[in-house]
Amino acid sequence: MEQVQFMRNLIIETPSMPGNFAKVALAIGQLDGDIGDIQTIKVGTLSTIRDISIQCSSEKHLMQIVEAVNQIGDGISVHAVTDDVLQAHEGGKIHMKGRMEIRSLGDLRRVYTPGVANVCELIKNDPEQAKYFTGISNTVAIVTDGTAILGLGNIGPVAGMPVMEGKAVLFDQFAGISGIPILLNTSDPDEVVETIKHIQQGFGGILLEDIGSPHCFEIEERLKAELSIPVMHDDQHGTAVVTLASVISACQQTGVKLSDAVVGQIGLGAAGLAISRMLMKYGVKEMRGIDRNEVARQRLADHGGTVIDSLEELMATCDIIVATTGVAGLIKPEMVRKGQIILALSNPNAEISPEDALAAGAAFAADGRLVNNILGFPGIFRGALNAHAKEITYPMLIAAALAIVDSTKPGDLVPHPLDPNVHQNVAAAVERVANNL
Repeated sequence: MEQVQFMRNLIIETPSMPGNFAKVALAIGQLDGDIGDIQTIKVGTLSTIRDISIQCSSEKHLMQIVEAVNQIGDGISVHAVTDDVLQAHEGGKIHMKGRMEIRSLGDLRRVYTPGVANVCELIKNDPEQAKYFTGISNTVAIVTDGTAILGLGNIGPVAGMPVMEGKAVLFDQFAGISGIPILLNTSDPDEVVETIKHIQQGFGGILLEDIGSPHCFEIEERLKAELSIPVMHDDQHGTAVVTLASVISACQQTGVKLSDAVVGQIGLGAAGLAISRMLMKYGVKEMRGIDRNEVARQRLADHGGTVIDSLEELMATCDIIVATTGVAGLIKPEMVRKGQIILALSNPNAEISPEDALAAGAAFAADGRLVNNILGFPGIFRGALNAHAKEITYPMLIAAALAIVDSTKPGDLVPHPLDPNVHQNVAAAVERVANNL
C-alpha cells in the first residue's frame, strides 16, 4: 500500500573505529527510525562521514533522532540534515524525449516533412496501422482528480503530480511504457468520463490513480463499458492483485488452504472492496467484511460478500484478516485468534503491528510496507498492451497475482519490487491469459 512518511538525510561523522556506526544505527532504531540508503562520503584516518537516509513520522520525530545521535558522544555527531527528496523532484521526474535523433536533412525528411505525410495517409486509410506506426499502443494515460492522494486525501490534482510522475517513471523503467500524467480539474463522474472519452484515442490504456471513493467506482465502471482499451483503477485492482498474492504466499507458509478459509476484510473503501472482490473471484467461498459506511457495506453485499456487524465478531470468526482502514491500532491483541493470518496494510501505522499480532498468537502477520502496487501495474499493462487487449479482466489480474507468488523467494511474502524479473513474469502471465480470452 502506498504510504506517507517523512524522509530526510543525515550527514553523520563517526570516529574511524569498529562499532561506532553500530551505535548510530542503534540510536536511530531505538526511536523507530527506518534507515534507508547509506552512502560513505569520506573515509579518513581519524573519522568517517556518511550520508544516511532516514524515514520517520514527522519533523519532531526527526529532531528526536538527531538529538539521540548527538548524545551518543565518543566523537559522533550530525553535521547536517538535508532533503534529498525535494532535490530529486526539482524540475520534475519525467520529460518527453524522441526515440530518433535528427542529424541530417535526410533524417528530417523521414521523420517529419515530407515523409510523415505518407504515414498519415496510411493511417487515414487504415486506422489500425496507428498501432504500428505511432507510439499510441505503448502509451498509458495516468489520470487523477487529486481526491485521494496517498494518505494525504483531497489535496488536488496539481499537488498529486509528483505521484503521477512517479508512476510514469515506474512504467518506463519496469515495462518500457510511456506514462503520461493527466490532471483533471473536476471530480464530477460525467465530466471525468467525457473528458477521458475525448482524449482516449491518443493512448493504449488508461490508469486511474488516486481518485477517491465513491465516485471512483462509477468512473471506472463506465469507462470500462464505453472504451475499447484497457482501463484500471490502481488503488482498487493494483492493490487487490498484490494483496491476493500476499494472502496466497502467507497461506503457503502457514499451511492454510485458502479455498476453505473464511476471510475478513476490515474497511470497504476502494481498496477494501476491490480486495474482497478479487479474493471471491479467486475462489474464496466465504468473504466477510465490515465498514462504518452503510453504502460501502451494501456494495460488499451486492458483490456476494457477507456484512458483519462488529469488529469483534469478524475477528472471532475469520481465519484470514485483511485491514485497510487507515486506523492505527484498531485491532487489539486480545482480538487475535490463535493461528490467524493477519495482513494489517494501513501505512505508515498498521491496524496492529506484526510483532503484536504474532505475540498474540497469529500464525502469520505483516503490515503494508511490502504490499506495494509497483509489483502489479507495470506488468499488468505491459501484458495487456502486448496482447492488444480491449480490457483488463479478472482472469488477467489473477494471473498477475499468481506470477507475483511464483516470483517470490522462499520465506518472503512478496518479491522485491525492484526485481525486473517480477515485472517480466507478470507481463508474460497477463499476455498469455489475454490472448486466450
